[in-house]
Amino acid sequence: MDDTTLDSLRMALAASPDNQPLLRVLLEAYLERHRAADGYALLSERSPTSLTDPTARFAAARVCLEAGHPERAIELASVDDPPVLVLRARALLALARREEARAAYEKAVAQSPAVEDLDLKAAVAATTRTVTAGPGGAKLRVIANDDTDSSEVERLLSSPQKPITFVDVGGLDEIKEQIRKRIVLPFQKPSLFERFKKRVGGGILLYGPPGCGKTLLARATAGECKAAFFSVAISDILDMYIGESERKLSAIFEKARSSPPAVLFFDELEALAGKRQYSREATSSKLVSSFLSEMDGFAQRNQGVLILGATNVPWAIDPAFRRPGRFDRVLFVPPPDGPARERVLQIQLEGRPHAADLDLKLLSSRTSTFSGADLTSLIEDASDRAIERSLAEGRDSPIRQADLVEAIRAVKPTALEWLTTARNYARYANESGQYDEVLEFLRTHGKE
Repeated sequence: MDDTTLDSLRMALAASPDNQPLLRVLLEAYLERHRAADGYALLSERSPTSLTDPTARFAAARVCLEAGHPERAIELASVDDPPVLVLRARALLALARREEARAAYEKAVAQSPAVEDLDLKAAVAATTRTVTAGPGGAKLRVIANDDTDSSEVERLLSSPQKPITFVDVGGLDEIKEQIRKRIVLPFQKPSLFERFKKRVGGGILLYGPPGCGKTLLARATAGECKAAFFSVAISDILDMYIGESERKLSAIFEKARSSPPAVLFFDELEALAGKRQYSREATSSKLVSSFLSEMDGFAQRNQGVLILGATNVPWAIDPAFRRPGRFDRVLFVPPPDGPARERVLQIQLEGRPHAADLDLKLLSSRTSTFSGADLTSLIEDASDRAIERSLAEGRDSPIRQADLVEAIRAVKPTALEWLTTARNYARYANESGQYDEVLEFLRTHGKE
């Protein structure tokens, strides 16, 4: 806005002093041109109560604060609206009323996280301490911002993952029922199973497309059994020095045996249990043999230890692992069906601001072959859209149906490529019917 236009608006305001929308335009123009003092001059003869338009009142409070009159800004910033509360916090901070400023800021963020300001947060959270500058020296007031306490130390030392159960896993009802009968019950009623000479523990191999809940299912199984959960990463085992990988693997099994009931979970199992005939290095073959030896319940003390493995490429696992007593139970974890997708969407929306009229059934019908990870990505994409809108509006804007519909267009299912590959193995390499579940899934969903 140029000077000529600005002068014209001032003349118009002089002719119509009660025109509060016009006053707001003028005040915002002065703020943009960093001429808060000129804007304050327009307010000098007006009382705070005369400004009834909320937007004009907010602009006036900003001008007063910028012009160095925080007391007047506090008078104008009297409503409990998040942006107004933030401005009030700034004005209170300018008057060194830090506790009141902190209360106003925290109230604003509680109403709408979109107004969060890390610099202001640090300023209102600072504490004032009095120190003496040397023996007999003057007392100085210093501002500190050290909010580290014992709870932070506890957080760093505690496990980042909380125990979960089957309630936290959307869908997969048939698989959960199989696990409950064949795995959880032996842990819960060991005496009954001992009478039938059934041991508690053993090995289960979960396979299926990536992102369909194999790792989550393993954690939930441990939670259902109330067992210790040990998740083994590839980097925990593989070592460049000869014999070290085998030693680490043995130590991990020994740790699980020493604290039954325990669930030992190996993700990306093919990296540790790949087919030996395709291995070019003798060390890889030795690691597979060591793994097989550790799993043999007759030779080792694996009572009370459940060994879970997960893989996206079951055809790459050495056949020796499928022998009874090792991974003798193999479960196919497919992409979630319609009701399961709806449940996953519900779980992912919990705790996030979202509209009450979301049609999750419709969204479920439009996300066929989406994995659980794809559905999570869909909600994340919709959340990004809601956050952008919240920042633009200066207040919380919940996730809407339109956000989810747009997210469906942006997020593509990742399970289709896996299903294409699995279909070929299920058709032409289905020894002993090991991929019958895959064929059944493909027939049911018309993908064969």
